[in-house]
Amino acid sequence: MRLQKYLAERGTASRRAAAELIRQGRVQVNGRSVQEPGWRVHPERDRVTVDGRELPRHPERARTVMLNKPRGYVCSASPRDGRTVLSLLRGVRERLVPVGRLDKDSEGLLLLSNDGGLILRLTHPRFEQEKCYRVTVSGAVDDAALAVLRAPYDFDGYRTRPAQVRRLDGGAKPGSAVLEFVLREGRKRQIRRLCEAAGLRVRRLVRTRIRRLMLGGLPTGAWRDLTAADLAALGVSTAAGKQAREGAA
Repeated sequence: MRLQKYLAERGTASRRAAAELIRQGRVQVNGRSVQEPGWRVHPERDRVTVDGRELPRHPERARTVMLNKPRGYVCSASPRDGRTVLSLLRGVRERLVPVGRLDKDSEGLLLLSNDGGLILRLTHPRFEQEKCYRVTVSGAVDDAALAVLRAPYDFDGYRTRPAQVRRLDGGAKPGSAVLEFVLREGRKRQIRRLCEAAGLRVRRLVRTRIRRLMLGGLPTGAWRDLTAADLAALGVSTAAGKQAREGAA
């Protein structure tokens, strides 16, 4: 088994994040530092550690939860980065990792999982998973600003697909607006950078939907396990589906 996959299946990180951990020299196999994500390991024979912590030889029970992320928390497993979203998962024993990212100042729907297949399905760009955000901005949201928000944008040499953007408040408050953004790809701070390019200041950013899974009335800072219906709304069919069916039995 590839070392990168071994880490992902044990809830250490997504496959892409696991590859980065390996390249940083933070992973050891049988006491030896390995920096090749494709290094072959045998689950029954090899001892694998990350930052000195030994990983279980067998994958944990697949589990995926949804969290209403508050502002001020980071999507990281390391306490060195500040208050992490993992600190909000009281009572969860499995090692879950964020499925994608919301920056520190953003809020709303965040999934956390140890199911490598689900994480790959929801984060890899080729699957183009649709995500919806409710964004409160200050500034003049006129036709020119909306044209900038809806146009393709160059992010560090990568040209994004156009975002779907519409007003939710009907223009009732001059100098302020509530916008809905629908994205099928996610670049770092994409919405904030688009708003900056349009001369707008983001006052609040909340993710409300991933595919057909809605944040709904989940209180800020609260979490719950995904149900079989939630997984169907995400369009995933992985080990997590078995988890949900067993939980409902």
